[in-house]
Amino acid sequence: TPQMVELNRIKENFHPVTVQPAEEHAWIFDMGTNFTGWTRIAFPQLQPGQKVRISYCDFLNADGSFRDGAYEDYYIASGKPNEVFINKFNYKAYRYLKLSNVEAAPALSDITAYLIHTDYSDNASFSCSDEDLNAIYNMIHYTLRCLTLGGYMVDCPQIERLGYGGDGNASTQTVQTLFNMAPTYANWIEAWADCMREDGGMPHTAPNPYTAGGGPYWCGFIITASWTTYVNYGDVRLLERYYPYMQKWLGYVAQHTHEGLLKPWPNTDYRGWYLGDWATPSGINQTDPLSIDLVDNCYLSYCFQTMAKIAAVLNKESDKAAYMDQARSLNKLIHKTFYDEEQHGYSTQTQIDMVYPMLVGATPAEICPMVETSLKEITAERFKGHLATGLVGIPVITEWAVKNNQAEFIYSMLKKRDYPGYLYMIDNGATTTWEHWNGERSHIHNCYNAIGSWFYQALAGIQPDETHPAYEGITIRPQFVEGISWVKAKKDTPYGQLGVEWEKNADALTISVQIPVGSHVTLCLPVKQMTENGQPLDEVAGVKMVRSTDEGLEIKLSHGSYCFNATFRDDTYKP
Repeated sequence: TPQMVELNRIKENFHPVTVQPAEEHAWIFDMGTNFTGWTRIAFPQLQPGQKVRISYCDFLNADGSFRDGAYEDYYIASGKPNEVFINKFNYKAYRYLKLSNVEAAPALSDITAYLIHTDYSDNASFSCSDEDLNAIYNMIHYTLRCLTLGGYMVDCPQIERLGYGGDGNASTQTVQTLFNMAPTYANWIEAWADCMREDGGMPHTAPNPYTAGGGPYWCGFIITASWTTYVNYGDVRLLERYYPYMQKWLGYVAQHTHEGLLKPWPNTDYRGWYLGDWATPSGINQTDPLSIDLVDNCYLSYCFQTMAKIAAVLNKESDKAAYMDQARSLNKLIHKTFYDEEQHGYSTQTQIDMVYPMLVGATPAEICPMVETSLKEITAERFKGHLATGLVGIPVITEWAVKNNQAEFIYSMLKKRDYPGYLYMIDNGATTTWEHWNGERSHIHNCYNAIGSWFYQALAGIQPDETHPAYEGITIRPQFVEGISWVKAKKDTPYGQLGVEWEKNADALTISVQIPVGSHVTLCLPVKQMTENGQPLDEVAGVKMVRSTDEGLEIKLSHGSYCFNATFRDDTYKP
């Protein structure tokens, strides 16, 4: 098939920041950051036949020594002046470079790193008054640039380099918020369809070179990622083309559903393991069957609900009704099977076990407040106020928090500096997010990047309208937290640039909104009085409707640039 995605391009170049001698005739260079791409080395004078070993690693051993054996290149010298090596046939991902069998270290300026990724547009930006949050956001933004090349997202660019569906599902909303990934996902989702087996079975990674590990959250990428791509970019052709594949996979799932609940399926020659959550902090048993069963059935409910929305877009009303019936039946079973009335919680009462049933609607509305209270008590007491979940749990708790105005809860967890947490990574030298909270195995990874969407959807309040995709319809509902006095966010949409800036002071709020032509916005704020550039709202041309709600004011806006001044309601948080 023809290439369906932009070419990989050199996007930045830089030099090492330090060099230190290692053993005899060996030198270790610190590039200052992890990155993915090529390295150009201009050698000092070498002897004919001299064999130089070039080694790479993304972090050092605990004692500061180089992690030999990760992977390497070898260069055999001609002995001619001005020899230069650059391996353009294979990218590397690393921070530390070691040259062995070289008498003199090249100058720092003689080694050049080239950051390479697919040539997608990168015009989203976020900043706020809290520098800790800016550091987390910037790390996630940069990590995703190191993972998106060659037409799909890799789990880690220096080890497996596989397009895992679990990692992809976890990061799709974030990466599509930050970048224009429409061609990448068109290319990647086709790879998933190509990997489907005759019986409807799906692998855990696409492309699918071997039996990589995962679970239903990995296999169902073709459903949930296709829908998110449609919502963000508006291309209905993905839904039309791959809807039969989605149905075929759900048929495979039905073969492994017993008495209404999905149960573990067998390993195959193309797929291994059966996971629920993955890469959780120490002290959480991610292999507990109770948690695995709950997580996977919640994800299946999410898939049924997503299929109902896809069917509605494709005007398949009978399919829509059938999928909603399946979701409702499964939700009842999830609650009946896994809910503990005494504890007001589900299964193992980890964060993902508590949140997922609420997110998919399995928790009856009348007991959601009790489950939420239990969640926060468990987080405070058992997890010491930390974000304590893994690859699947991060996007689940992020989506639930955005939809339920839980910004303060997320913010308090992001601010923790000890293990586990993003600031723990940063304080321990991370420039890209890790594979495990404790830093094991990979320091350039796609496990924990889902929180990136929260900065836009919660703090800036930018939430796409699923019924008017591609940001034709937008809800802007900022969530204000103690400790953050201002936020600035911009992102490109298919209609043009969208921007939100707000600042609060005492009981006053100033918020500026930039809406592209062709888009319309519903602005929701917990305020009681509001003007636009000193004018009453009923005199502003772009204001189409203003109404009071239980939350404050709701304003319908057409395209244009606005600057509103408002007074918070008396029952609203004030700085």
